[in-house]
Amino acid sequence: MAGQSKEALIPPWGLAVAGATGAVIANAIVYPLDIVKTRLQVQVKRKPTDPVDDTHYTSTWDAISKITADDGIVGLYAGINGALIGVASTNFAYFYWYSVVRTLYLSSQKVPAPPSTVVELSLGAVAGAVAQIFTIPVAVVTTRQQTQTKVERKGMIDTAKEVISSEDGWTGLWRGLKASLVLVVNPAITYGAYQRLREVIFPGKLNLRPWEAFLLGAMSKSLATIATQPLIVAKVGLQSKPPPSRQGKPFKSFIEVMQFIVKNEGLLGLFKGIGPQISKGLIVQGLLMMTKERMELMFILLFRYLRKMKTEHLQKAADLAAEKAKQALPVITR
Repeated sequence: MAGQSKEALIPPWGLAVAGATGAVIANAIVYPLDIVKTRLQVQVKRKPTDPVDDTHYTSTWDAISKITADDGIVGLYAGINGALIGVASTNFAYFYWYSVVRTLYLSSQKVPAPPSTVVELSLGAVAGAVAQIFTIPVAVVTTRQQTQTKVERKGMIDTAKEVISSEDGWTGLWRGLKASLVLVVNPAITYGAYQRLREVIFPGKLNLRPWEAFLLGAMSKSLATIATQPLIVAKVGLQSKPPPSRQGKPFKSFIEVMQFIVKNEGLLGLFKGIGPQISKGLIVQGLLMMTKERMELMFILLFRYLRKMKTEHLQKAADLAAEKAKQALPVITR
């Protein structure tokens, strides 16, 4: 048992449900930080000559204070329905395909051995790319909702219609797809690092304690966030409304977004919002992996129980058939 991987004990849909459940719970808890980091990432650095604007945020706390002052506590949860739908669908798709491709890779190995770091990253990238293609429209709608003012606020359907009615048409729902596909390195780094750290810090341990899973999740997400923050900022810029200085003209690529940011804010502008981004990532990934590990343990116990029940049922059926055969035997021999 100790030598078996979870892929061998739980089917892909079970791992996907565990991952999606953990992601939804974790993101619901820290959602206000998601709003704050998005608002910080889409704003353009104010120049001394610009008029005073109360909607400009100088820090995480300043953003929280101004959002609650303008919209109340509800403002910190704008777009949460779409966000959680997106989180659930993205993580379900990611963990499903990650378990599928990882199982296929392990079964193709002649000599059983843990995948190397490069292989783990590659498996994560493949799973992340498939997940992004199918779930990015929800992310686009959620980003728009998170950056809407109280007056502009709309539901998911109306926001999606607004995106479709823009110059991009239906393809607007897939804005930032290229950046998202590049950003699959983020979950790839996260879960690749998680697996490697797990093998190094807790070798051979099938089920982690909650604090152990939290620690590994937080460490792996921090590494991934620091490495990919410029791309995260560019993706948010692509999916939100263009800044006023562009007079409604949307960005065409994440490279154009990054050039705009560097020109107006310098290189450090590519790392704006990294404070709440890392804080959110630490908590979300820690809670996600902690919950996922518990859910996976529940599935292991459930499937073990079902297998036991099936075995007992088959044994009873076999015993009954044998008993009937014994009773019929004297009749046959006459």
